[in-house]
Amino acid sequence: MINTELTILIEDVRRCNHCEAHLPLGPRPVVQASSAAKLLIIGQAPGTRVHETGVPWNDPSGDRLREWLWMDKDRFYDPAQVAIMPMGFCYPGRGKSGDLPPRPECAPKWHALIASHLPNIQLTLLIGDYAQRYYLKDKPKTLTETVKSNTNWAADFLALPHPSPRNNLWLKKNPWFETDTIPQLRQRIDQLFL
Repeated sequence: MINTELTILIEDVRRCNHCEAHLPLGPRPVVQASSAAKLLIIGQAPGTRVHETGVPWNDPSGDRLREWLWMDKDRFYDPAQVAIMPMGFCYPGRGKSGDLPPRPECAPKWHALIASHLPNIQLTLLIGDYAQRYYLKDKPKTLTETVKSNTNWAADFLALPHPSPRNNLWLKKNPWFETDTIPQLRQRIDQLFL
C-alpha cells in the first residue's frame, strides 16, 4: 500500500530550496523513504558524488556501510525496506578538512514530519556525531564513547562512526568496533529482514 501523504512529503523535500543561498552546488535534497521501511539510516549530508547522482550513499562511504550491514544494493536502495534521511539533505560545500557540516535547517524542518510516516521502523542507525548529538539524550562527549555506549540507548537506536575513508585511522585505533559492534549490527539487521 502506498502512503500518498508520504509520497507528497518526499516530493516536497526534493523540491526544497530553503537554504539555497548557502549551497555552493545548489539544492538537490537526497532522501529515500516508504511507510513499509523497517530500517532508518540517518547520516550527515550528501557528498559531491551523491549530489551529482541523487542516489544516497553512492560513494566509498556507502560501499563500506553496506559491507558493515551485509546488505546488497537491491535491499539497501529499496525504500520499502530502508529509509534514508540525512541530517542535511543537500551537499553543504567544502571546508578546510573535508565537507562542511550538514545545514542546520534540515533536521528540524523535515525529520519529524518524515518519521511520522514511518510506522514500521524497528532500528535507526545514527551515523556520525551530527546525528548522534541530535537524537541521543545524555550523549557522551566523544564518538568513541558514544559507539561503545550503544547498549545505553533505546533498543531502536544504534550509533555508528561515519564509514568514510577519512575514518580509517579511527577504525584502526578501535579494533573492537569491527570485532564486536559489526557482528551485533549484522545480527540486528538479519532479525529485521527475516
